[in-house]
Amino acid sequence: MTGTTGSTTGTTRAPVRGPFDVWAPVPDRVRLHVAGAEPVAMTRGDDGWWTPAGEVPGAGSGPVDYGYLLDDDDTPRPDPRSRRQPDGVHGLSRSFDPSAYAWGDGAWTGRQLAGSVVYELHVGTFTPEGTLDAALGRLDHLVDLGVDLVEVMPVNAFNGTHNWGYDGVDWYAVDESYGGPEAYQRFVDGCHAAGLGVVQDVVYNHLGPSGNYLPLFGPYLTEGRNTWGDLVNLDQEGSVEVRRYILDNVAMWLEDYHVDALRLDAVHALQDTSAVHLLEEMGLEVAALSAHLRRPLTLIAESDLNDTRMVTPREGGGRGLDAQWSDDFHHAVHVALTGETTGYYADFEPLEALAKVMTRGFFHDGTYSSFREADHGRPVDTATMPTWRLVVCNQNHDQIGNRAVGDRLTEHLDEGGLGLAALLTLTGPFTPMLFQGEEWAASTPFQFFTSHPEPELGTATAEGRIAEFAKMGWDPDAVPDPQDPATFERSKLDWSQVEDPAAGDGVHARVLDLYRRLVALRRARPELTDPAFGATTCEVDASARLVTLGRGALRVVANLGDRPVVVTTGPGEVLLATADGVVLDSSGTLTLPAHAGAVVEPA
Repeated sequence: MTGTTGSTTGTTRAPVRGPFDVWAPVPDRVRLHVAGAEPVAMTRGDDGWWTPAGEVPGAGSGPVDYGYLLDDDDTPRPDPRSRRQPDGVHGLSRSFDPSAYAWGDGAWTGRQLAGSVVYELHVGTFTPEGTLDAALGRLDHLVDLGVDLVEVMPVNAFNGTHNWGYDGVDWYAVDESYGGPEAYQRFVDGCHAAGLGVVQDVVYNHLGPSGNYLPLFGPYLTEGRNTWGDLVNLDQEGSVEVRRYILDNVAMWLEDYHVDALRLDAVHALQDTSAVHLLEEMGLEVAALSAHLRRPLTLIAESDLNDTRMVTPREGGGRGLDAQWSDDFHHAVHVALTGETTGYYADFEPLEALAKVMTRGFFHDGTYSSFREADHGRPVDTATMPTWRLVVCNQNHDQIGNRAVGDRLTEHLDEGGLGLAALLTLTGPFTPMLFQGEEWAASTPFQFFTSHPEPELGTATAEGRIAEFAKMGWDPDAVPDPQDPATFERSKLDWSQVEDPAAGDGVHARVLDLYRRLVALRRARPELTDPAFGATTCEVDASARLVTLGRGALRVVANLGDRPVVVTTGPGEVLLATADGVVLDSSGTLTLPAHAGAVVEPA
């Protein structure tokens, strides 16, 4: 359903459209289909927008189930801007008035990314029920943990009953399996009441393989493909309206749903040769909207380019986004703790890679990448760029779910190693992001799961996944079938591991306590949120597997090795230890057991 107000831009406002207007330059005839009524003729304007030529049955008296009949096709197609798809992506759209919700967050002033801790979750697996309302019931856990922003994996409508969300096709609709748009409004409102900001993960680089009717309406796609599908038309004929389609969607999340930030999926897959790149235009409009709403609105890019021009302000010649993910941090920490060096991990084998990432942002900053077989990245301007612009993690949905069996660090590290992963992530200089369950060493995997109803699509997805890992030497029988409902069920968090202090011999409770103490210390000590690269130092002793991180006056010492180490830090106080047995004596000698770390404040 087309919104009744356009999105605000830096200089212009999109034209106001009627609730049943539709952009459809491809067909020669469009009729509005309303359930239980005769089709309504529509009139085409010079701009390719169609408007109902007569009264729309039921309009103004409640929700209307509707679709569009294109040319002589008698099958109604969903609204490209549909806000609800109660019967799935192939069914009729249902009108939805976002202004009908009575928001309770009038005093909410937002959350800036700088200084924050982000928590990533997937609605379908975060709780047994897998709904937004059920997730509301777990907000106390996130508040007690101390996080600031909840990042929600994509919720737009997809075909089937469960999915990661990156195969969505109706970008304006919240999937009904999660509770639909009203549940989403309740969720954001509840987060704000609890003091939590919301980051919504959105996908603008491709559309899913089932239910994408956009090409029947207009030139939404263009020639060429990226890793995930056909290219979205950002710079060819008709792209002005396609870009507006995306920009209005951005405004929808931030205005109608009060979202605080967007995580933009794989922006390197957006092919745009326009004079003003879509991302720059997006940044301009969001900045203007933020000024109008008087609260921070943040754009976070997922980019594998290792190029901080993405987050360099526009006046400095950059795209002007606020932050971007840095996979190099994950890779360096993962290799340092697990020793895994296959695939893209190979270049991160030296412990010095971790030191470089901590102090310079990227490991590949113009260096040769053996995985890509080419030089990769550009240096970070550490003199001017704040460290918080890089969002980092030791686990996330990609780095777990794209492994053959969806195994977490829990499967590879002992309790001490898990504590070190938390220590390096939460005391490092960047914006830390946690993945659901990480904070209590969840033993449940997060596997790749789909529920494509089309047998041929489901078979192709499963066979492709299994064949991909078979090439890497995996036994095909060991790779979970993404179409098997059990794969989805296995990926749901087991909250009994939190509720029972004795679960896992107490490991879950102890790891959760460590995460809470680390987040609290990060919030209490300004050295741990200082955004200057110059305020961070990092030294490594590869033979002893020792990492010493300087954060202002504080020292973070991590023993990654299998033997105890003795370090001279000077007299001071241990503010936090990740394990028992950490001792700092009066002479300033710090004793660290194997797989243990500490935050020390010199006297």
